[in-house]
Amino acid sequence: MSEALPPLQAEWLESDGHGGFASGTVGGFRTRRYHALLLTALQPPAQRRVLVNGFEAWLHCGALSVPLSTQHYGGGVVHPRGIDHLAGFDDEPWPQWRFRFGDGATVHHQCLVDPADGSVVLSWRLGGGPRDARLEVRPLLSGRDFHALMRENPHFDFSARSVAGNACWRPYAALPAVTALSNGSYVHAPLWFRNFHYADEAARGLDASEDLASPGSFQFDLNAGEAFIVLRVGENIGADAAALAYRSRDAEAARRGALPPLARSAAAYAVRRGDGASLIAGYPWFGDWGRDTFIAMRGLLLQPQRFDRAGAVLDEWARHVSAGMLPNRFPDDGGEPDYGSVDAALWFVVVVHEFLAAARPSRGLRERLRQAVQRIVDGCAQGTRHGIRMDDDGLLACGVAGRALTWMDAVVDGRPVTPRIGKPVEVQALWINALRAAGRDALADRALKSFIARFWNQDRGGLFDVVDVDHVAGRNDAALRPNQILAVGGLPFALLDGERAAAVLHEVEAELLVPLGLRSLAPSDAAYAGRCDGAPAQRDAAYHQGTAWPWLIGPFVAAWLRVHGDGPTQRAEMRARCVQPLLRHLREAGLGHVSEIADGDAPHTPRGCPFQAWSLGELQRALHMTRPPSSGVTP
Repeated sequence: MSEALPPLQAEWLESDGHGGFASGTVGGFRTRRYHALLLTALQPPAQRRVLVNGFEAWLHCGALSVPLSTQHYGGGVVHPRGIDHLAGFDDEPWPQWRFRFGDGATVHHQCLVDPADGSVVLSWRLGGGPRDARLEVRPLLSGRDFHALMRENPHFDFSARSVAGNACWRPYAALPAVTALSNGSYVHAPLWFRNFHYADEAARGLDASEDLASPGSFQFDLNAGEAFIVLRVGENIGADAAALAYRSRDAEAARRGALPPLARSAAAYAVRRGDGASLIAGYPWFGDWGRDTFIAMRGLLLQPQRFDRAGAVLDEWARHVSAGMLPNRFPDDGGEPDYGSVDAALWFVVVVHEFLAAARPSRGLRERLRQAVQRIVDGCAQGTRHGIRMDDDGLLACGVAGRALTWMDAVVDGRPVTPRIGKPVEVQALWINALRAAGRDALADRALKSFIARFWNQDRGGLFDVVDVDHVAGRNDAALRPNQILAVGGLPFALLDGERAAAVLHEVEAELLVPLGLRSLAPSDAAYAGRCDGAPAQRDAAYHQGTAWPWLIGPFVAAWLRVHGDGPTQRAEMRARCVQPLLRHLREAGLGHVSEIADGDAPHTPRGCPFQAWSLGELQRALHMTRPPSSGVTP
């Protein structure tokens, strides 16, 4: 176990492969409403419910009681203070803590999620110490939507069924039961714990106080051996906790030991959608989003050992093509999907092109994907929702008032912050790539000719961000944003070469590049916002107005190597400048993962979702692009 503790607020994640997960902080205290031990998806990956939020744990040695858990309450109260005894933490191959007390005695605690059935295995082991060491663990339950918070209420059902050291609770009739299997004894003693405080929620301007219920406690003699609690959904309370825990631990050790660390992190995003497959956009609060899925899977799944999963994801999404569009998201309540993105379907076409070029799928899958591509291209060309249509110049126009269709889609008080109505630059790069991938070369040639003629901003020496703004011919948006980088690198077919490609790269590098990605707007712009913090409206207003995005490092590295050359020296420079900062970041926020965003201003504090699929995927692609040419393997 590592001697050096990561930041106590750094977060760990264990995914169950179905949309549920366990998560928390290195320090063991919850700072988000999403931090939980048993969080399950009722209709994977949607309708996620928090069943077990955390626990209280104490080590009793005679008259002495030592806390092994930490809780934050309102008013700045921290009690108990297990962090005072925390001596070590490691997240490999799963989260593990070491507590030290007395004369060098230690307690080792572990938490892992078994993706085979979503069980959460908790264990505590005494590493030397007194002969009368007893462990007491009190689970803290809610049974709520993972976006919500719970208050003490008379409807919570504390009743329990118990057999030996196993217990089963069903706090609300409409939710599944929760079973806790243990190799200890269960004592039923209902309590409410009131006024937990979640600091990250408060910092985001959201409600931050919660009450949790504890039906009872589990008691263990640690001198007799390792203590286990296995949390799972369902009512089977007859299983042997220790046997299940050993089996899960052995199987997971073998599975995870065969994967490099980033591959283990990547696996967390792979989930089921019904009978198919998808990718979670990010933990702890995102579902599976179209645009995010296709950008992320280029780095996470387009590798030989994952081609089967990649094919399954593409096959599942291909079923949802509608009038040339794909959903940008599926509502968590299981309602109709939201077809609110111009680029999700175009990213799908790009990924299908790359997948079919690299993999050898079955004839049936190949044909289904090709048909989906043709339906997307035809639908966009003929015209579809939200003003999306191929214009007379061959470029793709999009947008209507009140909708934000590109990846810069933040909305404040019902109004898009960056509506980008007209012909956004990265949409044209994706559209021309989609035409090439679909074999529509004549249309692609016409669109490319128009792009070169219409997007060059002679005054600035770069590309306009949007032309024909609000569908007004000749009205152009000259804001310096990172979207233009996709015309130079990051897609199968580049739109610019030579001096113009170099000029675009130069201004993006000079104005937008920061250690964790590319700023979404240049600091020289009057609308620039250098910090993405505060209340929701304040954050959303800054989200694409200067905030840096790690996912853009992949396109930037690709563009830089196209312009400067793809030799060992150039790769080494990009690795040092663009990849190493993100590798260091793996130990800063979401351990082993890459954050969604970072402040545009120094010190470029990571913010947003701490476990973001497309951020990790593009880091993987950047690693591949910057590997030594002779290595032949992805680091």
